Amino acid sequence: ANRAIGCVVMYRFPEMEEVERASAVVPLHFPYIPGLLSFREIPALLGALRKLRRLPDLLFCDGQGYAHPRRFGLACHLGVLLDRATIGCAKSLLVGTHGELEEEAGSWVPLVDESAAGERIGAVVRTRRGVRPIYVSQGHRVSLETAIRLTLQVVDGVRIPRPTREADAFASERKQRLLRAHA
Repeated sequence: ANRAIGCVVMYRFPEMEEVERASAVVPLHFPYIPGLLSFREIPALLGALRKLRRLPDLLFCDGQGYAHPRRFGLACHLGVLLDRATIGCAKSLLVGTHGELEEEAGSWVPLVDESAAGERIGAVVRTRRGVRPIYVSQGHRVSLETAIRLTLQVVDGVRIPRPTREADAFASERKQRLLRAHA
């Protein structure tokens, strides 16, 4: 049966000291439909979050927030469900266009949707000199400016911010363990 793995890694900020991690494996009930990924992934994420002793004050999500065709990506969806501050940190562009981005770490340019009268929907952020940018957008209860600032504060010299990178690595470990257990 198809299953989803949800993983969370919680840190104390600003020290970025790991406090707790949790994972959940749940059956998939929603088909893969581009633009509706949160409906597939959120049950697993909620399952993992329920295992924490307490919910984080802020969640960095490996996916889009407002920078979504429906202006409601994974980070928005999760934030509304939990009534928690969320930030979307996506590795790839889903919607929008942007101007030239400087090579320096910390530089950013607005991500705009020209089909919506040039609405600013997020930011293209360079987290490390000479690497591809990431796409940051507000999820819930966070402004875009705050989302950019906080994202840059949890970058540790690698392209992907530490919270989403570590959760992704944790998910890969869990997946490998599950595959070995069922081999």
